[in-house]
Amino acid sequence: MSAGTDETDRRLMTTVGLVVVLGMVSVSWALWKITISGRSEHSPWLPIVCVTAALAVANRVTLQVRIKSDRHFIGMEEVVLLFGLALLPGYWLVVSTATAVTLGQLLRRTPPIKTSFNVAKLTCIAASGVAAAAAFHVSGPFPPNDRTLWGIIAAALAIPLVDEVLSIPVIALATGTPGWQLFRTNVDVRLGGMIVRLVLTVIALFAIPKQIVFVIVAPLVMAAIQFISSNRLRERAERAAWQKLAQTTDEFNEVDLDIVLRSAVKRAAELFSADKVDVRVAVPVAMDRLVLGDADGVQYDGPGGLAPSTASHPIAVPLTGHDGATAGELRLLFRGNKVALSEREQFTLRAFAAALSTAIRNASAFAETKRLAAEHEHAAKHDPLTGLANRRQLYTVGDDFLAERSAEGQIGLLLMDLNHFKEVNDTLGHVAGDEVLRQVAARLKDTSPEEDLVVRLGGDEFAVLFIGLPAPALAVPRAREILASLDEPMEVDGMRLVIEASAGVALAPARGGLEELLRRADVAMYQAKRAGNRISLYSMSRDTADIGRLALSADLPRAVARREFTVNFQPIVDLATGQVLATEALARWHHPDRGDLNPTRFLDKVERSGLLAAFSENVLEQALHAAGRLRTEGFPLPVAVNVSPRSLLDPTFPDAVEERLLLAEVAPEALTIELTESLTLSQLDVVDEVLRRLRDLGVRLALDDFGTGYSSLATLARVPVNELKIDRTFVDAMDSTQADAAVVRSTIDLGRSLGMLVVAEGVESEDQRRRLWEEGCPAGQGHLFGRPMTLERLLAALKRGYGDRPATLAAPLHDSASVIRLPARRSVPQPRHELG
Repeated sequence: MSAGTDETDRRLMTTVGLVVVLGMVSVSWALWKITISGRSEHSPWLPIVCVTAALAVANRVTLQVRIKSDRHFIGMEEVVLLFGLALLPGYWLVVSTATAVTLGQLLRRTPPIKTSFNVAKLTCIAASGVAAAAAFHVSGPFPPNDRTLWGIIAAALAIPLVDEVLSIPVIALATGTPGWQLFRTNVDVRLGGMIVRLVLTVIALFAIPKQIVFVIVAPLVMAAIQFISSNRLRERAERAAWQKLAQTTDEFNEVDLDIVLRSAVKRAAELFSADKVDVRVAVPVAMDRLVLGDADGVQYDGPGGLAPSTASHPIAVPLTGHDGATAGELRLLFRGNKVALSEREQFTLRAFAAALSTAIRNASAFAETKRLAAEHEHAAKHDPLTGLANRRQLYTVGDDFLAERSAEGQIGLLLMDLNHFKEVNDTLGHVAGDEVLRQVAARLKDTSPEEDLVVRLGGDEFAVLFIGLPAPALAVPRAREILASLDEPMEVDGMRLVIEASAGVALAPARGGLEELLRRADVAMYQAKRAGNRISLYSMSRDTADIGRLALSADLPRAVARREFTVNFQPIVDLATGQVLATEALARWHHPDRGDLNPTRFLDKVERSGLLAAFSENVLEQALHAAGRLRTEGFPLPVAVNVSPRSLLDPTFPDAVEERLLLAEVAPEALTIELTESLTLSQLDVVDEVLRRLRDLGVRLALDDFGTGYSSLATLARVPVNELKIDRTFVDAMDSTQADAAVVRSTIDLGRSLGMLVVAEGVESEDQRRRLWEEGCPAGQGHLFGRPMTLERLLAALKRGYGDRPATLAAPLHDSASVIRLPARRSVPQPRHELG
């Protein structure tokens, strides 16, 4: 028994004891009064016997109300007490009340403590009525008249008031029901019945002396009033019970078993006024589950064998369905006396149990269905061998995270497969192979952060989705840490095996979902295999199937229409003096999403599209505009423009160039068209005709990337060029390999012999500049002199110059007064005979 229950019982016994003491004091006072008045007054034995008998009958004929395990009775004692007050001296009324109630309680076989309380309570009520009447100087026996009316009214008010004051605290403590709730329960019926009975009692007191027939009529009227009150209370109780049952049935429509059981416990305690209620469940999803509680809520929910013991008198009812199957048992637990339910309560209990049985079975079926659905969903998202997430789950989770693009970190993917795993299966069998896969899965799971998703894609291929990388640079270190978990040998069939893996790592692309991320990781993994490395990080430059390039093709029409292609300029410089000789126009794509793109990212797409002509005209227009602007600013520098070999297949290309020159008001010699070597194009008549017409216009021609194409010398013999440009690969390697240095020297000698200007590309250092000049190369371009820049920045650099010399971007290699000896092989270029 809990400490709270002990405290409640102690307070209850104290309250009952106090009432019993007050009752004993009242009886002692009455006996003392009888003793001292016995000699002088004749005892009214007939009224005493009549009042005592009437009180005994009124105490016996009552309306029974059960609150939890306690039964409480509502009788008509206050009516008899008022009549007795008019017929007997007050002290005799107190003694008669005590005698009558004691007799009634004994006949009802009420427990001793309740008998003591009930006798003491009604004795105190009788004494309060006597005291209230005495306050108005009214004491029995007396004839009802105007003088005694106020005394009767005072007694009529005191009797029910004291009854409430003494009864409610004891009932509240005995049943655990709040006192205010007891007072409010049926207060309208109780108060209305009491007022009617008391009014009729006062009327009867005044009417009986005048009409003796009221002696018969008054009890009948009082009985009728008691019957009406009882029926109203009973109807109200039944209506409230059915309303609560209907409410509970609605709550049982829930498919959550927890909600059903908690509602059942609470509503049953309220509906049947039980101290506690427990429900023992016997269904597959909750076998031997017991839920215990009261009207305030659940107190225990768990295995039946571990439930706390309850010293109580249970009323059990099986939870049986219409098919005879049992879903468990419902028990009403009463702490005190053994309780017998009324016929109406028994019927309600059976209806409640049937509804609960159906609700439990429905909730159980729903829970089983939900469990099976969860199992199927888990099976659909997880690998049955390793328990890891499968490919489907990877796509679901990955696409969700990529769609959110959280700012909390980068998304990455590690893709790996086991090296030589087939040999394990072939040598040790598939059972051992499965064990290897399980151990690999466990190690990957243990090593990976909790927020990352570890996946088996199939076979010996695994993946780890990195979620929330603090920085992209941490992807490879995290991948190395995960792969390091495989270094420790694993025990399989008594053998120690070392499992190796190759892995690729990719970071989430700016566009594309999980499919693209997985493809990139796959590319990186096979790059690692080919290179013999353990891990490789995806690089777009090594990806021949970059999906981003496909997206660029779709953006080309918009780019041309919106003039997103711009031109930057890189100066071509005299290697000896540092003076700018010309500029090369380099196309750039100012993409709204990807930023500035180099020509290597989009030129091949432009050439294969139907937009080449529009693109070329756009670039040519910007380059000629720059040439005109340079001339206006005092820097009449030629501008070189790269032309796609496919443009040379267009017979109208020279006409378009001529038209642009006229519109820009630029002289033809201010334009240099750079051609890339192409064996196929150089052997076509249409190409020779286009080049001849361009030369006839006065446009200069340059052969770009000389030495990297097919049959360079044959091309040079057919194409009437003014300029040779040495490819940067030869310039970069001329200091490290004799072969590349020889190619550079030969190209310089060839250009000088044919009267062409030779330009070295990719000049990055002063050593390269000096070496090229010493070999006889007159001009160069590269980052040493300037990176590609906008027209405005080029103009600013030309105006600023170097060493107070405008249009100069580097210091001269020699003083202006110095005499420099030329190498023996160097001579002044002679004018070249131009073909065709």
